[in-house]
Amino acid sequence: MNPPCGRCNKPVYPTEKINCLDKYWHKGCFSCEVCKMALSMTNYKGFEKKPYCTMHYPKTSFTIVTDTPENLRLKQQSMLNSQALYKEEFEKNKGKGFSVVVDTPEMQRVKKTQDQISNIKYHEEFEKSKIRSDAPPPENRQDYEDQPSNPVSHFSQSAGQMRTAAVAPHSGGKRYQAMYSYMAAEADEVSLQEGDLILDVEPIDEGWVFGFNQRTGQRGMLPANYVRPV
Repeated sequence: MNPPCGRCNKPVYPTEKINCLDKYWHKGCFSCEVCKMALSMTNYKGFEKKPYCTMHYPKTSFTIVTDTPENLRLKQQSMLNSQALYKEEFEKNKGKGFSVVVDTPEMQRVKKTQDQISNIKYHEEFEKSKIRSDAPPPENRQDYEDQPSNPVSHFSQSAGQMRTAAVAPHSGGKRYQAMYSYMAAEADEVSLQEGDLILDVEPIDEGWVFGFNQRTGQRGMLPANYVRPV
């Protein structure tokens, strides 16, 4: 049985048969797909099992070539390198507090102002931290300056005398220990640090006592709820 022609699908007889591109052709049917120029076994160019002349031979695309294993490996390596560079730039700029894109003079001025405000707040918090936040506030003191200086008054042996550092406490007084730190607010008060030993403690008014700070050598008034007997 004679095979069909690759172009006209009619039977191809042995006397006129051309075997090319996995097909059989009539000599007159073996021509260029575009210009229909007659071709021979010496001047044809095959593409997708179809004959073409040299002029109309399709230009091959290189998109398929880029999908080879070697090109895929190079593409993956380029992506890894890009990610590594991105992470490197991110680590460099992470400590600056702003990105390179927005690092304008205006943003630098704003950042400098924010740093100054932060420093001011830090110093304020540092001053407040000298008195521990967990310490109870001292009870309200009476204004001894408004009290009459009457020697027969019941304050004559307490507040009036205790406000002068020259008055020595009675010997054999009680011993107390500071539970909290306290910053003296008046000249006749004694500053405390947690653990200070207070000697010769005498109560002088509700919420206040008079004593001698063994660590600093100062005598004066201190809040009673900041110390405990030992």
